Amino acid sequence: MSGACDEGPTGATATAVRPRVLIPTPRVLAIGASTGGPQALSLLLGQLSPHLDHVPVLIVLHMPPDFTDVVSGHIARATGRVTRAACNGEKINPGEIYFAPGNLHLKVAKLDTTPILLHCDSPPENFCRPAVDVLFRSVAQVYGPSALGIVLTGMGVDGLEGARAMVDAGGAIIAQDKASSVVWGMPGVVAQEGLASAIVSIDTMAVHVSALLRRRTAGVAA
Repeated sequence: MSGACDEGPTGATATAVRPRVLIPTPRVLAIGASTGGPQALSLLLGQLSPHLDHVPVLIVLHMPPDFTDVVSGHIARATGRVTRAACNGEKINPGEIYFAPGNLHLKVAKLDTTPILLHCDSPPENFCRPAVDVLFRSVAQVYGPSALGIVLTGMGVDGLEGARAMVDAGGAIIAQDKASSVVWGMPGVVAQEGLASAIVSIDTMAVHVSALLRRRTAGVAA
């Protein structure tokens, strides 16, 4: 099943932020989004582009299969970076932006010591394929504490268990705040579970992320 996921809560007002911890400089950014995601991604990645030379960006956006090229093209223009649907088995290159293709999960694996991208047609998770949880779990396994996950606006709970896996592996999560989200479902449940090191507006998120990309730094709470 592809397209936006319309199951699950839209989030409540209570939030919890993880204590400040020392976060290693990320070697990969993994992003999950749904409703309102194209606009949020364009703003975030457009602002963040000057800082992406040394990290790849892996994205799961709930959208119909024929919409992938439209969104990736828009992000390419906003960032000036190579942006496309991920190819099965390809090596992950720093500075490039990869989308999960429509109606396929996207996973990270290792070929010897080289991280690669894999397609997967296993059943939907959280009523979604591609699912954020699938990507985030694999990122946790391959990158461990060197991974940064970002959960943007979207309906439902996809990304919650993947975010938990990333945090358990020593990585960090940043969640979009309620005020700037079209729907505060996906980032809301991550925030409520205390998995986010920061809960910030989409307008200022690039500042937080770029600080982590530049140096080892403490997580900043909104």
